[in-house]
Amino acid sequence: MTDPAPQNRPMALAGLKVLELGQLIAGPFASKLFGEFGADVIKIEPPGTGDPLRRWRVMRGDTSLWWHVQSRNKRSVSLDLKSAEGQDIVRRLAAEADIVVENFSPGRLEQWGLGWADLAAINDRLIMVRISGYGQTGPYRDLPGFGVIGEAVGGLRYLSGHPGESSVRVGVSIGDSLSALYGVIGALLALAERRQSGRGQYIDVALYESVFGMMESLIPEYDGAGIIREPGGSALPGITPSNAYRCADGTEVLIAGNGDSIFKRLMTAIGRDDLGAEPALAHNDGRTRHAARIDAAIEAWTRQNDRARVLEVLEAARVPCGRPYTARDIVEDAHYAARHMIETITTADGESLRVPAVLPRLSRTPGRVGGGGPALGEHTRAVLDELGIDRATQQRLHAAGVLHDPDTGDRA
Repeated sequence: MTDPAPQNRPMALAGLKVLELGQLIAGPFASKLFGEFGADVIKIEPPGTGDPLRRWRVMRGDTSLWWHVQSRNKRSVSLDLKSAEGQDIVRRLAAEADIVVENFSPGRLEQWGLGWADLAAINDRLIMVRISGYGQTGPYRDLPGFGVIGEAVGGLRYLSGHPGESSVRVGVSIGDSLSALYGVIGALLALAERRQSGRGQYIDVALYESVFGMMESLIPEYDGAGIIREPGGSALPGITPSNAYRCADGTEVLIAGNGDSIFKRLMTAIGRDDLGAEPALAHNDGRTRHAARIDAAIEAWTRQNDRARVLEVLEAARVPCGRPYTARDIVEDAHYAARHMIETITTADGESLRVPAVLPRLSRTPGRVGGGGPALGEHTRAVLDELGIDRATQQRLHAAGVLHDPDTGDRA
């Protein structure tokens, strides 16, 4: 791990051109990752409103604070994709791009003459990341699908929560983010293959499949043993002990003592060497059959100690443990600080803002945070200049509502 490097550091994806035709979370999250490692990301947004994420969750002024993470290192071009002239500009951009990222409903880009076949005919080296609820094929192809629906159909939502209670969603858009990661992995694989073939290809990412890909032993346990995995609350069923336990001060601690040697150290630490030496509990399969007894023994000890003491004892015994972190805990944590995982930027309003650093951490060509998200259409003029579209044409398109250039004034 390295400290933040100077601005002239090498960038892993320098020279790569990415065109983003998406909004909200999955597609923009994918292109954000490209931009953080040096790719030139051009984000297309509709005139007037822009990406709806600009107004999601907590606002400062007229801009979402989330926007300054999701859209950093991008150039905003405000363009009406429904117009013939706007579509022509996208084709010209795609002709020069390495990667196009899109998360429209399947068939929408094809209606505009901007689908895979259309763009590949212009640029046979193009790589296209297509993210949708159910994928580009299949009987559910045309159904609308947001991340939470992908989490449900992918199997995650059923397992979230406590037995007999309503399912609980993860507190972030995990289905969208997983899909973005799969999309980036697919694009990088396609880039590697393109070095051999000289040809591009498209990556078909479905929200539900991205979640399904994380479901571990769900299907083989059903097929091989007839087991339908059920929600386990705070525990990790079948892996023992791994649970949340209450402490004497009413707080909660997470303990993962499921390795064979770790379990013995844990039992010694809580004064239960008898359980640590019990042959039936030597391995995980045996411990799982006695999970309730083991959890009861652990919580009998944690309830006699406050959380600070529990963590102190278990850390000394080399037993994985921790407490649930809030945002304040993260910002104030010494390890986060030592790893430079929180960086401070200055947004367009002149205010400072702390944001997450870039992941993954590369030792020689690390990523960059850059500034905040761009204003709507901030780079329209510069990008169209690069395409060779003269200013008179730009002004005409602006007046017609095809594009928005804030330097020209509001399109209305």
